[in-house]
Parts: sequence; C-alpha cells; structure tokens
Amino acid sequence: MNREDWQNLPLGKETRYESAYNPQLLHPIPRAVSRAHLGISGDTQPFFGRDDWWGFELSWLNPKGLPQVAVARFGFPASSPHMVESKSFKLYLNSLNQTQFDSWPVVREILARDLGAAAGAPVAVELYPVEDPVLDVAKPAGVCLDQLDIETRQYQPDSALLKLADGAATVSETLYSHLLRSNCPVTGQPDWATVCVTYTGPALDREALLAYIVSFREHQDFHEHCVERIFCDLQQLAGFESLTVSARYTRRGGLDINPLRSTEEAAAPPPRFARQ
Repeated sequence: MNREDWQNLPLGKETRYESAYNPQLLHPIPRAVSRAHLGISGDTQPFFGRDDWWGFELSWLNPKGLPQVAVARFGFPASSPHMVESKSFKLYLNSLNQTQFDSWPVVREILARDLGAAAGAPVAVELYPVEDPVLDVAKPAGVCLDQLDIETRQYQPDSALLKLADGAATVSETLYSHLLRSNCPVTGQPDWATVCVTYTGPALDREALLAYIVSFREHQDFHEHCVERIFCDLQQLAGFESLTVSARYTRRGGLDINPLRSTEEAAAPPPRFARQ
C-alpha cells in the first residue's frame, strides 16, 4: 500500500510527456519521512554522503535547431531536505527536448538551478558527450560475496541477521554484492543494485552480511533510504572506525540513482559498473 505522504507523486499514474521546458514538473520528497523510521530527525545525521544520479536520456536543441545529446551526472547532497521523485525528474528532463538553449554551459546552469530549488540545497551538475571516457565502466573493487553458499528465507530487512566474524580481528576491507533488490514504495516495481561496504573495524561475518543484503528483496522503500538503513544497521552493530555504504542501482527511464553514505566526509563513490 502507498504511504499517505506519497499519494500525490507522479509515480504509477498516467502522465503527459511535455516537450517544452517546464521546471514545475519536478516533485520534491522530504527525506524526513523515511528517516524517521531509522530514528533520524532534525538536522542531525549520522553520516555524510550524496546521491549521484546519471541521466542517459538528456537532449535539447541548439540555436540552429540541431538536437544535442549528453549524459548528465547530478550530485544531490545527503544533507538536502528533499529528494526529487524519479518520474518527475524524467518528465522534467524530457521537457527540454524541443527547447532551444544557447550552449551546453547554459543547460548545465539551468539544471543546477532547478534541481537545487527542488532539493533545497545546491546540486552539482556535469554534462558529458556520449563518447566521453568518464562513461566507461569498471569492475567493483574488493571481495564479492555472491558465491557464498548460504541458505536464507528472510526477505524483509532484519538487522538481527548481521554479526561479527569469530574472533572479529580488526580489518580494513571492501565487500560487495550484486544481489541487492528493493522495491519502489509507490509502484512496487523491483529495483536492482550492486552494494559496496567499505569499513575499518572488527571483521564482519560475510555470510551474515550477504543474508542481510538479500533480506531487502521484498522491502519497499526509495533507493536512498535503503542505503541509509544499511549504513545505520551496520554502524549500530559495531561502531566502525570508518564505514562507507554505496549502492549503484540499475537505470529506469534513462535514470539511475547511486546513493553513498559514509562516516568520512570526503568518501569517493565507486566507478560505474556494467549494469549501470
């Protein structure tokens, strides 16, 4: 069932695709709605981070009417009071398609202005030609958990699944899995992701971590809040010296969302993976 807070979202509803620039299409969502379930309130947050969105269906007209195409990277700070609902974001980007703009820098400035107004904080915007090397993909660094031969029947998040390894020697490592699946809280559509956990502290039990990641399989929440839940549950387990949780979700409608939450203010997101 849809939460009352989200009844007015464009998600799951028939909509008209506009081809003339219209920033009013953007629909903010308060982050506080889901954070309240994690005990996070007010301006105090237990993490740093940002949400990197990549837009693969961005186009507009130059002054001569010639279509331009670009891939965009949008960086929303985790401290912003609002996210932007993904379908409204797609509709907004589509509204640029038949609008003329003087130059690429002008488009970037307009995107940054409109998205910053919706999020309630500055949003970083970068535009790349479609053959830019920055769009190359890489393999995740660290140890993949997916070949562990575990048995599980838990498909709703359960922090009790997490535990430390026997002996729990202090380590610094990155563990990752391609098996994260969560579901849109409005439409119920599945969302697929690769999740990476980088930490320094007592060693995690890897089989337990994989079972915990799999437990999100029938969970309904937005990408950003799934990552925040994973971060909070891990930090509550051991209070790691450092902890970074990031997820790269597969794209839908030309957009993918890649949240990162960390104890480190300058934590860098991983590169794009094959499914992005």
